[in-house]
Amino acid sequence: MLIPTLYQHAQEDSSNSSAEALPELFRKDAPLKVRLQYSNKSLKRDTNDSTYLQSMIWFSDGELWDSLPADLRARGNFRRKTCYFAPLKIRIKRSKSSSTPFQGSEKLKMVLPCQLDRNTGDYVLREYLAYKIFERLAPFHFKTRLAEVTLIEDKGRREVTHEFYGFLIEDMDHLCKRYEGQEVKRLIHPLQQDDLASAQNDLFEFMIANTDFSTTQQHNQKLLFVKKRIIPLPYDFDMSGLVNAPYAAVTNIQNLEGSITQVTDRIYKGYERDTALLQNVRRDFLQKRPEILSELEALETYFQDPLQYREAYEFLESFFSILEDEKKFERQVLNRLRSR
Repeated sequence: MLIPTLYQHAQEDSSNSSAEALPELFRKDAPLKVRLQYSNKSLKRDTNDSTYLQSMIWFSDGELWDSLPADLRARGNFRRKTCYFAPLKIRIKRSKSSSTPFQGSEKLKMVLPCQLDRNTGDYVLREYLAYKIFERLAPFHFKTRLAEVTLIEDKGRREVTHEFYGFLIEDMDHLCKRYEGQEVKRLIHPLQQDDLASAQNDLFEFMIANTDFSTTQQHNQKLLFVKKRIIPLPYDFDMSGLVNAPYAAVTNIQNLEGSITQVTDRIYKGYERDTALLQNVRRDFLQKRPEILSELEALETYFQDPLQYREAYEFLESFFSILEDEKKFERQVLNRLRSR
């Protein structure tokens, strides 16, 4: 049969990402302890795609602490302007990373909380959860690692210490090496992208109620070419309804028929695919419901506000209620497939 064959093919392809190919940093689930020190003001003002601050990163993957020189820069135009803490791009020299958890992961992204609010770290946990969910749903995905971050902020003659959760994301170059593929840097129309991977990607974005992406313009999407297939890879989920950050807003990256007024509203943005394929992806998501909820349950002890945890749980459950209902799935997904 066509559909099981497609799923078997995807699982065989994902076997390229063996435990041996996975950098040590991403082989553990326990949070990595990280200490950073820099001027937040300088980071946002003085760094860009090619200009970095020279700094250090202190880390502990057990009881002992170690350190490495690291180059840091701010990333993300929106968060740089809107947030107190900008997310980071981290570079570590390969010659310095040997025999450390960063060996094989010399380029990384780090997601930090946006503001100084007491429960701001809970939004980071919810975005981290989105990555972990997609890891359960699709064979091709970015690896992440939760981090307990201590940031010593240089403010003139003072030092201010902040403690919160963040997480690390593998670089696209590392992902390509892991899957023995290569990045496609030109625009490829979604209907030329792999059907199964596209359906998984689109239904996942619907699950987390994310509108801040475009498979047409490759906004918050990367493309991986592996075994003659073009695979979309989603990232950056802070604008999604699952995260429901205070600054999040519905985006107009693609014009959509039907209006939504808040980020927790779901609207399907996927293109036309074979109905049997979409139904099979739907069943696969439902079968993986316990695994998906287990990813959230594993984070429960890290949440500062129990209401944030409960909100995330109920939000995921509301998605599965759509999948379980034939009429809702037809109305909200099958009847909304895009041809252009």
